Order: sequence, then structure tokens, then C-alpha cells
Amino acid sequence: MNIWAAIFIGGGIGSLMRYGITRLLLAMDLRGAFPYATLLANVLSVFILAWMVLRMQAHFQQRPALAAFVAVGICGGFSTFSTFSYENFLLIREGAPGMALANILVNVLACLAVFWLVARSS
Repeated sequence: MNIWAAIFIGGGIGSLMRYGITRLLLAMDLRGAFPYATLLANVLSVFILAWMVLRMQAHFQQRPALAAFVAVGICGGFSTFSTFSYENFLLIREGAPGMALANILVNVLACLAVFWLVARSS
């Protein structure tokens, strides 16, 4: 498969995964002030990327279209840094800078921890 097509298809799948997580958490009535759907999407996306890079590296090196499909496509469409930034902007604008700081710290630390845990288990 062409790398461009692989990225395009993977991005669509990642975006649908992101939307699905939001819908799932809304159905579970987890709507509070903290943006849990973004956190979950970011942590899961980092896990997928870490697993791919650290545990399946040899497999993906031989298949560049598959690597692009997962890393750039799925993880790119699934991770939500733009949403993450927007939600922090809204929290600050709405007078909740402490919640914004907590959101930034939890997202960054959780994603680094996931990468570290995957690296440690390889």
C-alpha cells in the first residue's frame, strides 16, 4: 500500500477512535470539569506508539507503509494535542488556571510514564 494512503486511512481510523472515546465517556456520564476523554486518548495513543517503536521496531522497519499507518495515521488522528491545548485555553479563560495546570501535568506525566513502562518491559 502507498504510504500516503496508509496515513490517510490510519488518520481516519484514529479520528474515529478519538470520537468513540468521547462518546463512551459521555455515555458513562463522566462530564466533569476535567477533560477525561482527551487524557485517555493521549495516554492510549502514546501506548500504541511506544509499543510500536519499542516492541515491534524490527517488524515495522520492514514495512514502512504499516509503520506510517500506525504511527502517523492512527496515532496522529487519535492523539489530541490540539484539543488538549484548546481545553487548557478554555480552562484558563474560564478562571480555572489550577485545573489547566493539573490537566497539563497529568497528561504529560501520564504519557511519559506509559512510554517508560513500555520501554522497561521490552
